[in-house]
Amino acid sequence: MLVDTHCHLAAREFADDRAAVAAAARAAGVATIVVPAVDLASFAAVSDCCAAVPGCAAAYGIHPLYVPQVGDGDLRLLREWLERAMSAPRSVIALGEIGLDFHVAGVDVERQEYFFVEQLRIARDFGLPVLLHVRRAVDRVLKYLRRVPLPGGIAHAFNGSRQQADEFIALGFRLGFGGVLSFDRARHIRQLAATLPLSSIVLETDAPDMPPAWLAGGRNSPAELPRIAALLAELRDIGVDELARVTSDNARAVLPRLLSDD
Repeated sequence: MLVDTHCHLAAREFADDRAAVAAAARAAGVATIVVPAVDLASFAAVSDCCAAVPGCAAAYGIHPLYVPQVGDGDLRLLREWLERAMSAPRSVIALGEIGLDFHVAGVDVERQEYFFVEQLRIARDFGLPVLLHVRRAVDRVLKYLRRVPLPGGIAHAFNGSRQQADEFIALGFRLGFGGVLSFDRARHIRQLAATLPLSSIVLETDAPDMPPAWLAGGRNSPAELPRIAALLAELRDIGVDELARVTSDNARAVLPRLLSDD
């Protein structure tokens, strides 16, 4: 059974058929879905989703692209939410989605970095791994990870260099790969996925975003993960059962509060 380590199942794009989407994923072989929040307004939706849908696990954090809409008080509220959530078994498995994103023009880099570092400190205080957004900001993310010791986490949608990948691995992180592997033009990502230590790789969909090539830009879903796994197994020239077993074990190793198959 597979683990989707990054899927926004609580997003409004799934409002009309969330249960059916999750059931289709489980029928396809996806046992566990990690559902990250993006801001405080999404915390309740993530919590409700994970309470209602079997096999879902919650992560809470403030996404870098939502930083312009938040205030310093949101960090206090994040701490308070985690304090409540941590008191229940397996109710939160990571802090995320957090990180840096310098792809969008005109971002306030200093403000993004402030909220990123403060959330790293919160993760450290709670002993939680982190789900990282690292678009066009890999070196800066690594800089702050070296300063704030953490129990690891996942670099979501990794698209850095091999050297940067090795630095994440040395810091106890796994690297997330998903539907981008399906595009022939994604030669660099495919090369990384084929040659990095298998022990460093986890699978993800980022649904409803980042649809694989075969969806032609349509809504992504966690049910696409088995086909992504098969593609990665082909790139690595190993059996898909082995690929599924190892990547799922990797996810549970780096997210120790993660739900098991049962």
